[in-house]
Amino acid sequence: MTAVRVIPLSAGECLNIAALTERGAAWRIQAYPAGFALLLHPTRGAVLFDTGYSSRVPALMRRWPGVLYGLITPVRLQPQQTALAQLARWGITARDVRHLIISHLHADHVGALRDFPAATFHLDGQAYPPLRSLKGLRAVRRAFLPELLPPDFEARSQALTFEAAPPAFAPFARVADVFGDGSVYALPVPGHAPGMIALLSRTQETAALDGDGSGLTLLASDAAWTTKAARTGEEGHPLSNLLFWDVNEGRRSREKLRDWLAAHPRTRVIVSHDQPEPAAPEPDV
Repeated sequence: MTAVRVIPLSAGECLNIAALTERGAAWRIQAYPAGFALLLHPTRGAVLFDTGYSSRVPALMRRWPGVLYGLITPVRLQPQQTALAQLARWGITARDVRHLIISHLHADHVGALRDFPAATFHLDGQAYPPLRSLKGLRAVRRAFLPELLPPDFEARSQALTFEAAPPAFAPFARVADVFGDGSVYALPVPGHAPGMIALLSRTQETAALDGDGSGLTLLASDAAWTTKAARTGEEGHPLSNLLFWDVNEGRRSREKLRDWLAAHPRTRVIVSHDQPEPAAPEPDV
């Protein structure tokens, strides 16, 4: 089977109240990384999972109605923290990125889409239609800033093909083999946002999907605020539910991730707004 190297990165950070994101945490402001990931694929090259923020996000937050987004979720971003700047340190240019997998369309995950003009966007076909018509305050209410999408976003988007999942993915009923080679699988985890996906990557060629999770990395996106919560299914404060597209659907997604990880405990877990779990040695690809 094909394996990829997974490199977790973050482009800026947002500020939130710790008690809203983790039960029992203090009522204090905490910084959370705007995580994304670089996947090095042996034939597809540099693949991105989300992008974090770009300079366009704080610029939009300086004018109406984006200023409301910035009041609810303040953003901090230095020029050297952008996806483009970090990829340059790996010798990767914007046009080297031919594939960009989108977990969901919140601003902290698609802030730099316009920086990658050669990329095909891979996402759940249910992610964009509910947001397409939203403008102004209605869009901000859903953490969606349509100005971040490239003008040719729909033309360059490719809906993931979900099929009946093999038993190794239970309790997930559907899964998409993103590149058709067993290297990267998309799992539907909607709720926090419509059509949200997590990504299961094979980081060792010998990794078995029906094993203990060794050689696998789960990029859980915003299905949980912390890696601990991803493993336990723990919910944030009820006030955090105000940000959810569908609270009950989000709860079901968390439960599925919790149950899958319990059956595959050696899987490495990375969520977008927490420090990634340590990596096992990965192959050169």
